Amino acid sequence: MKYQTVKGNKVQCDICPRMCNLSDGQSGFCYVRKNDGGNIVLETYGYNTGLAIDPVEKKPLYHFLPSSRVLSFGTLGCNMGCLFCQNWHTTKQKFPINECEKATPEQIVSTALAYECESVAFTYNDPICFFEYATDTARLCREAGLKTIAVTSGFINKEPAKEFFNLMDGANIDLKGFSETFYSKNCLAHLEPVLDSIKYAVNETGCIVELTTMLIEGENDQYVEQECEWILKNLGDTIPLHFSAFFPKFKFSDRNSTKFETLKKAYDTAKSMGLKYVYTGNIPDIETSTTYCKTCGKPLIVRDGYSIRDNNLSDGKCKYCGTACDGLF
Repeated sequence: MKYQTVKGNKVQCDICPRMCNLSDGQSGFCYVRKNDGGNIVLETYGYNTGLAIDPVEKKPLYHFLPSSRVLSFGTLGCNMGCLFCQNWHTTKQKFPINECEKATPEQIVSTALAYECESVAFTYNDPICFFEYATDTARLCREAGLKTIAVTSGFINKEPAKEFFNLMDGANIDLKGFSETFYSKNCLAHLEPVLDSIKYAVNETGCIVELTTMLIEGENDQYVEQECEWILKNLGDTIPLHFSAFFPKFKFSDRNSTKFETLKKAYDTAKSMGLKYVYTGNIPDIETSTTYCKTCGKPLIVRDGYSIRDNNLSDGKCKYCGTACDGLF
């Protein structure tokens, strides 16, 4: 395995900042990467929790081939420890791998082509923990003319991040809250490696990156201004930013769902600070799901949920003033 370090009778997994130091037979924090006879192996390679065809807007990606079909899949486990995980039954519950579906990278590519999908998305759980399965599949996608999409926390070490993000055409990275305290307390992780991943993917690769922050009232909604300041300073004003609503799950099952007013406040803050493409998600609202021209302000792509009501782009440019919309159209 490429990203590992032998330390005496243990092997360190170097994929993510946890750097799990594993004895023979021991699994890491993600529970799917294991020291097997002195090598880190991915026990879920070739297994997934099912294939699904989604609109790309569901990832969410709003600036990447709008309304196109995506073949999505994920596996088990996660290298994050989010107490509010929305997919906890596959990321945190341990159940036998043989209960999963089998699909080789070749089969995933052939399925995507057969169903006329334009992209394959590594999603549902974090592709960082199924790194080899995702990157092998991504290479075959590129050869077959398919686009690749990662939905990820970005909690990955710098060297594997280079390989990973250079194999992705699009990515939605979860910036879970702009606070180290929030990350350490509620995600059992750290903020800085995520920021490093975002900067690398946006500034040093051809990957089209969008960010999502799921707002949990009283936990991370107070950091929106700091987040926007960092984005403007490090990424520019055209990075798409989605604010999504939290719903009670996992260890946060006793919390209240996020109100739309909280999302709208964050949306208004980000727009007023100068971000050009800001959205709210998973609580339908046409106004805050619409892409507006960064020059003339006219609506370019009007969305109703995951469907597009109106598209005023012509060859990726605003039909009113001719300004190009940032992304892949």
